[in-house]
Amino acid sequence: MHRGIARLLMAFVGLFIGSLALAGVAQAADPAILAVVTDANKAPVAGVTINVTGPDGFTGSGKTGADGTATIVVPKSGKYVATLDEATVPGGAKVKDGPERTVNVLSGNKKVLFPVGVADDGGDGGGGGDSGGGGSGITVDRVFQLILDGLILSLIIALGALGLNLIFGTTGLSNFAHGELLTLGAFTALVLNTSLNLNLLIAGPLAIVISAALWGWGQNQVLWRPLRKRQTGLIAAMIVSIGLAIMLRYIILFFFGGAPKSYKQFAGQPGIEFGPIFITPKAIVLSLIAIVALAATIAWLKGSRIGKATRAVSDNPALASASGVNVERVISVVWVLGAMLAAYAGVFLGITQNVVWTMGQYLLLTLFAAIVLGGLGTIGGAIVGSFVVGITVQLSTLIVPTELKTGAALLLMILLLLVRPQGLLGRPERVG
Repeated sequence: MHRGIARLLMAFVGLFIGSLALAGVAQAADPAILAVVTDANKAPVAGVTINVTGPDGFTGSGKTGADGTATIVVPKSGKYVATLDEATVPGGAKVKDGPERTVNVLSGNKKVLFPVGVADDGGDGGGGGDSGGGGSGITVDRVFQLILDGLILSLIIALGALGLNLIFGTTGLSNFAHGELLTLGAFTALVLNTSLNLNLLIAGPLAIVISAALWGWGQNQVLWRPLRKRQTGLIAAMIVSIGLAIMLRYIILFFFGGAPKSYKQFAGQPGIEFGPIFITPKAIVLSLIAIVALAATIAWLKGSRIGKATRAVSDNPALASASGVNVERVISVVWVLGAMLAAYAGVFLGITQNVVWTMGQYLLLTLFAAIVLGGLGTIGGAIVGSFVVGITVQLSTLIVPTELKTGAALLLMILLLLVRPQGLLGRPERVG
């Protein structure tokens, strides 16, 4: 592994450990009720109020964040009653099995589920049906919350899209297995955290290192480098990536099952309200790490020797090779970097939501939408496109059902490409 990328990896790991450790100060020390609100498509529902009553006249409340979870810290063990305020559910959807739950808190965090998705009538207004979307749920508070949720989602997309764009730029490969790099990173951290009992502060960075070495460098050496030596066509390589994605997806399903899983640490935290928006400390810290990681990657690509070589290979591999650039070495570094960013995106998503075998598949189309909309082969385009896609996806739930929100971003991509085929920041000079 190149010395520069190794230093970048170590700095990134140190930043992860230090920053997440600071977030641990906000981790609930007392027992807590984790109220999880999901729609009919099992997607998290943000902005829903949960009220809790309990022994000795205790009352508390919380509002679900981007991960659909509200954390209500309780003073001691005992029986509590958690009630979902149906007036705060977007689109007028009803709670299955009623809005009230009796929760027996023994120690630690107790999770209680509130699946919503039964519409209160068959009217034609709003997003309709049991989706949780629709104009009837549009409020100023919800708009601001969705914008915040969109920014967080945009950072996750940007981490994956930047690596995917670099791989495309240097190899020409449209890697449909890139979403599985996110999933593998999240599940690697899960195994280290739950099976080997490593604290997430150790398991998370270690999973990023393992992913960079095994799923990045190792995958390129075992599969993609031999295919390039055999001069396999790009269409054939793309089909291979689709097959690889399906295989990895179902291997994960076979070993871990289809139920969502969560890490042992940072599963529940008291949220922080800033006016109309609600966010957890872990989301703040993980978002800041993502911003630093993206900025460091861009600075490394533009300022380091190997970064400049990466851009040269992206522009013209034959000319770069004739100029003395070791093209295979550059491609190996790009695979390591792409896997590292994707692994962190997976851990980010797993901490703020849940770890599930389809998490990478769910994000794959948004990754492609981001890089195409921003401009294929451009560094800034992948990031700008990610923010356009992320915010569009979340805000679209104001008027369309939740399960259709990804379609809104894809429609935006199609419309923009009809007007500007090169994307938002597409230009003749490609920078990887």
